[in-house]
Formats: sequence, structure tokens, C-alpha cells
Amino acid sequence: MMDWTDRHCRAFHRVLSRQALLYTEMVTSAALVRGGAGHLLDFDTAEHPVALQLGGSDPIELAEATAMGVACGYAEVNLNVGCPSDRVQSGCFGAVLMERPALVAECLYAMVRAAGDVPVTMKCRIGVDDQDPAVILPDLLARMTDAGVNRVTVHARKAWLQGLSPKENREVPPLDYALVYAMKDRFPGLHLSVNGGIATLEDALAHLEHVDGVMVGRAAYHDPAAILLEADSRIFGQSDTCPDRVTAALRMVPHIEAHLAQGGKLAQVTRHMLGLFAGLPGARGWRRTLSEGAHRPGAGVDVLHAALDRVARAAA
Repeated sequence: MMDWTDRHCRAFHRVLSRQALLYTEMVTSAALVRGGAGHLLDFDTAEHPVALQLGGSDPIELAEATAMGVACGYAEVNLNVGCPSDRVQSGCFGAVLMERPALVAECLYAMVRAAGDVPVTMKCRIGVDDQDPAVILPDLLARMTDAGVNRVTVHARKAWLQGLSPKENREVPPLDYALVYAMKDRFPGLHLSVNGGIATLEDALAHLEHVDGVMVGRAAYHDPAAILLEADSRIFGQSDTCPDRVTAALRMVPHIEAHLAQGGKLAQVTRHMLGLFAGLPGARGWRRTLSEGAHRPGAGVDVLHAALDRVARAAA
């Protein structure tokens, strides 16, 4: 979710669900340790619980980045061993690391030592290219547990590092949920979450019959209310945080006003809110009003109210 789940996106998703664990964009350890990009760690305590997702392949560097994340107050530090993008491959991190399980274990071991009491976790694919997932995945999970990590999220698809785009890698390789379920049976002590192709809360609940958790990415971004608005009650057994979509939009006003007061732009926040009314009357007007109005010079919360008016008129 690089370039997607920034702090504004997380603030919006937290309005919808109090319980769901949110993740940062993948941040490279090199950017934090050598690139002077410590600002990428900025987040508001209202986002909690939030996990820092790191990309990298240098154990010493990842340990330093982990310590930085812990010092900033993140609830979890996650190593991404699943992203198939070209940028990730050229930097020798993400899914390409599934070809180097010993190095993954070395990285995780260093991160665990740097994290103290904060959990270190991993996200991976079931394999890459011509690897046999039934062989490579249990080997990777065994090495991970030996390194001191007992929480993992598995995207139930292979990643093809050559021949498929990142978008195609999310859609073309077949899903193998059964293999992920089998890993839970094989490693019962692991807290194992499944990812990939999960589009509804009903899907999530079905998977929770077999595994411990579910990670939802793009579905939660494109139709956030459908995934998150009732997640607290249906998934976590808690009272729902927000009663409806309109309330969710209005609860973002203080965040927007604070961002504008610091010199930010309205579109930096509202671009993450375009899918709030997906599939409902007025959704097109909502998107159009926000998309066009938020980019105008001096745009403020009046644009949000105008977009809500479009929704109200369409629903009347």
C-alpha cells in the first residue's frame, strides 16, 4: 500500500474502526537510517493501534530502523517479505527475499533484539516464481519462529517477479487459502493471518474459522465503510465506533482543519475518502465534488460539506 496508507488515510480509517490494526506504508530501513527520512515515522497517537511496516535486507540497518520505530511508539514492527514491485526488487527487499530465507531469518532476529517488548512480525507470499509453496512456505515459517517471531500474515498467492506487474501480481496468480490454513495446522503456536482477495466482512469471518486474523488492503481503501464500519462489532465483539458514513465524514473535520492550519492541502486528506459512499446514491457526486473542489486554491472544509450535500440530495 505504498503511497496509500499515509497518516491521513490512517486517521480516516481509525474514525471508522477503533479496533482494527492499521499499518503504515512500507518504509525502507535505508530511508530511515541513512536517508534522514525520520519524518516518515510521524503519526498521531489517535491512530493506535498502528504497526510500522519496514522494507530492507540489511540486518543491522533493519535493527536500527526497528529501534527508531519503537522509540516513536509503534505497537508493532513488520518486515515486508511480500511486495513484488520493481522498486522493491531492485533494492533486494520485499518478495524477492523469499528466495533468501536464511537472510530473512537473520533480519528478523536482529529486529527482535532491537524491539524489546514490541512485537516483530512478518508479511510474506506463499512463494515466488517457480518455488514450490508447499516446500518454501513452511521452511520460511520455521526459520521465522526460530528467529523469535510468532506473528505472520501470508498473502495466499505466489509473486511472479518476472513477467507480471504489481497489479497483476495481486490478481493473476491463483489464491491458495488451503495452503495457508494448512500452515496454521502445522504451526499451531503461530498467530497467522491471511491476506489476498478478501473483499467483504463476510469473507473475513469465513477465514477466521481457520486462521487467527485477516488483513484487508485495497478493499478497505476503495470501500472503507463496507469493511470497517461494522468491523468492531462483527469481528472484535465490541461496540461499533461510528454509526454511519456521514458521521465518519464529519468526524474528519478537526483533522482536516488541523492539517490546513499547518499549511497542508485539502486533497492530501480527502483523496483517501473518495470511496466512503461507494455503491450508494450520491457516490458519484461525492467523488466529483471532492476531486474537483479539493484541488482548488484555498480549498477548505466547505468542500467536504458541499460533497455531503450532494449525497443528501441523492438519497432524498
